[in-house]
Amino acid sequence: MIELSLTHDGKNWIAGNDQLSAKAPTLEELDHKLKNLVKQKGYLEKGGKLDLFMAFDNAAIPRWMHQHSPHYFNRVIQVKDES
Repeated sequence: MIELSLTHDGKNWIAGNDQLSAKAPTLEELDHKLKNLVKQKGYLEKGGKLDLFMAFDNAAIPRWMHQHSPHYFNRVIQVKDES
């Protein structure tokens, strides 16, 4: 499993850690970019599966909203090598 921090800059969703980073305007596009990136970087073994865990960075939410939005989301996507 690879852990990433997930945030939003007002225009794009951004997921990253010290080794990987991607951004896109939709979560679907972000997932697609991350899947391609882990394949390009060799994190995915031939015929293997890999989970990407994205923990939402609550610092992206204004402090005054924290009491109203304690449930912001984390995500997990699975990348499979289908070759």
